[in-house]
Amino acid sequence: MRALLQRVTEASVSLEGETLAEIGPGLVVLVCAEKGDDEVAADYFARKIANMRLFADAEGKTNLSILDVGGEALVISQFTLAAEWRKGNRPGFSAAADPETAEQLYGYLCEKLAAEGVPVKKGKFRSHMAVYLINDGPMTIWMDSGER
Repeated sequence: MRALLQRVTEASVSLEGETLAEIGPGLVVLVCAEKGDDEVAADYFARKIANMRLFADAEGKTNLSILDVGGEALVISQFTLAAEWRKGNRPGFSAAADPETAEQLYGYLCEKLAAEGVPVKKGKFRSHMAVYLINDGPMTIWMDSGER
C-alpha cells in the first residue's frame, strides 16, 4: 500500500464540475492498493495516519495529530502511486491491485480511519476527478508499506 499525505488548510474534490466532498484543515490522503496488500496493511495505515504528528502545537512544533486538532481527511484512491517509472518513458501500473481488490481496500481504509476518530470524506473510485487543495507548510509525507 502506498499513500501520499498532504497537510491542508482546505481541500475539495469534484467530478464533472460537481463538488463531491470538501474539508477544512486536515489531510488529503491519496492512497493506492498494490498487489499483495490486505486489510492488515490498511489497518496499519489508518492507525499511522490518525496518530502521526503532522500539525503544529502552540509553540509551532509538529507535535499534534489530526485527531488532536480535530481535522478532517479527504481520502482519494489514486492507482498511479504504483507507477513503475524507471524503465522507458511511459509509466507502468502493473504493481497496482486489481480494481475490485483496490476498491475494497480503499473502502476498508476509509472505514478504519473513521473508526480511529477521523472524519473522512471521499472521492469517487475509478473516476477522473479534480482535486483542489491548499497545502499547509507545505507538509507532504510519503507512506509505503514496504518501509514498515
